[in-house]
Amino acid sequence: MKLLYKLSSWCYRVTTLPVVVAAVVIFAFFMVVVLPQMSGQLEAVSGVDVSPDTSFIYTARDLYAMAEAYGPDGRSYYIYSRFTFDLIWPAAYLFFLAAAITYLFRALPEKSPWRLVNLLPFAGALLDLFENSAASLVMFRYPAETAVIAHLAPLFTFLKWIFIGFSFAALVAGLVIKIVRK
Repeated sequence: MKLLYKLSSWCYRVTTLPVVVAAVVIFAFFMVVVLPQMSGQLEAVSGVDVSPDTSFIYTARDLYAMAEAYGPDGRSYYIYSRFTFDLIWPAAYLFFLAAAITYLFRALPEKSPWRLVNLLPFAGALLDLFENSAASLVMFRYPAETAVIAHLAPLFTFLKWIFIGFSFAALVAGLVIKIVRK
């Protein structure tokens, strides 16, 4: 728990308005340029437009069905993209959400436990990495089953989206706090 407080405090120390601006610019660049370019690549390779990453709820059986539908080239591309682009994208949204939330929640008293909401994006990004690793392992081993991991991947995905959703809710709450404080 002490490590979490240290991480949160570090964010408050290093987050300045120029850091937030840089985070917004990077996030916007990804949203406008990079994500649209990347979104169709898996579909172009595999012919399938469904992915564990963009699903909210799916099962291990659904994951195996995706692996089957992707075919060898699609599975290979999926794994490659999870350990190239999908390492950078979580870093980009983590930077944006953590910086923005930290900057906005600085308006609260220093001892307020609510200032710890700046850690929500870290949980989302970590779960994203767990999801990518688990789903990639299933894709790599397919058609062999990876029973425990195949059941963990959907859980990681679901929790990732919950924490990212809470992060965006915290961002909105932070904006309200900032406006009310002014």
